Amino acid sequence: MLMPKRVKWRKQMRGRMRGKASRGTELNFGDYGLKALEPGWISARQIEAARRAIVRAFRR
Repeated sequence: MLMPKRVKWRKQMRGRMRGKASRGTELNFGDYGLKALEPGWISARQIEAARRAIVRAFRR
């Protein structure tokens, strides 16, 4: 999972949720990407599960 090796506390304090982001809206590399339809917090497990599902779908 995506997490630093050494942190004092596992859970981070989360700031307030704002509107749509203007940064990070275009792809830096590759041909495909995920687009969020609504704001929300996504855990590292969810990101990894989505990555595995996409890789498996493209291999078929």
